[in-house]
Amino acid sequence: MQKKDIKWSELGFSYIKTDKRYISYWKDGKWDDGQLVEDNKISISEGSTCLHYGQECFEGLKAYGTKDGGIQLFRPDENAKRMQKSCEKVMMPAVPVEKFIDACMQVVKANEAWVPPYGSGATFYLRPYVIGIGDNIGVKPAPEYIFGVFGMPVGPYFKGGMNPVNFVTTDEDRAAPHGTGKNKVGGNYAASLHSHHDAVAKGFADCIYLDPATHTKIDEVGAANFFGITKDNKFITPHSTSILPSITRISLMQVAKEYLGMEAIETDVYIDQIDQFAEAGACGTAAVITPIGGIEHKGNMHVFHSQTEVGPVTRKLYETLYGIQMGDVNPPEGWIYKVN
Repeated sequence: MQKKDIKWSELGFSYIKTDKRYISYWKDGKWDDGQLVEDNKISISEGSTCLHYGQECFEGLKAYGTKDGGIQLFRPDENAKRMQKSCEKVMMPAVPVEKFIDACMQVVKANEAWVPPYGSGATFYLRPYVIGIGDNIGVKPAPEYIFGVFGMPVGPYFKGGMNPVNFVTTDEDRAAPHGTGKNKVGGNYAASLHSHHDAVAKGFADCIYLDPATHTKIDEVGAANFFGITKDNKFITPHSTSILPSITRISLMQVAKEYLGMEAIETDVYIDQIDQFAEAGACGTAAVITPIGGIEHKGNMHVFHSQTEVGPVTRKLYETLYGIQMGDVNPPEGWIYKVN
C-alpha cells in the first residue's frame, strides 16, 4: 500500500486525523459487534457520566512497521487486561480481550497508509477508550457505554528523542494510595496537569511524583514509570499501590533479566537514596525509555550518568526492547501480534 506523503522523521506526539476508527456500543447488558467509521466526532448525552463523574478509562499502545514490510503490535493482550481492570474499578463493563485486540487490528489495517515505514523513527499510536454515556444525572454507573479505538502516526514523546532530560520533584499528588493510581483513568491525568505545567515552567521535562502517604519514595515520573540502574548493575523500579502498572516497565524487567542477565527488583525507591543509581530513566508506551539526566529535589540537583549522554545500560535496554518491538530482536513467546 502507498504510504501517506508525510515527513515521518519530523512528527511529534500530536493528534492527526486518520481515515478510520472503531466504535462499539454497550446497551442492554452487552456489546454490539462494533464497526469502523470515518467520522472522528462522537455524539453523546449532556448527562453522560464520563463528562460529570469521570467514568471512563483509556489505553495506549503502538503498531510498528517492520523491515520486511509487515506491521506488528506489542503485547496488546496486556493492554486489554489492564483496561479490564480499569473498567472494573470505575464500574464499567469490561471489553473482552479478543474484542480489544480485534478492534486494534482493524484500525491498523484500515489505516495502513498512515503506519510509518520501518526505519523512519516514527510509530503508529493506538488509543483505545471506554466512556460512560446516556441520559443520567445521579452519581451512579452509566446506562450505556462506548468502546472506541483510534490511531495516528507519532514521533518521539519528548523533543530530542533518546536524550537525557531533567525532572523535578513536586509536592502535589497524582493519585491516592488506595485510589485509582494503578488504573488508567482520566482523573489521574487531570490531577497531573498543574504540576506538569509548573515543572515545565521551571525548565524541566516533567515532575517526579513522590508517594502520597509520606512523600519520601518515588512513585512516577510524570505520566511514566521510573527505573534506576544501581552501581552494582541491578534494575530497580518502584513498588506502590498508586503506580500504573506500565507494560513497558514489566517488559523491561524481563528484558533486563533474560537478555542482559541483570537482577530486576520491584521495591521502595527513596528519594534521598537515589545516589545508589548509576543511571535512571522513565519508561512508558509513548517514549519507550526517556533517560533521566538529573532530578532536582528541594533545590538540590542529583545527576546520574550524564545530562548529555545516555548511560550504557539504559541504551542497551532501549535497543533490545525497541528491537523486539520493531521485529529486529527475537521476542519472548507471546509478545508480538502480527497484523495480517
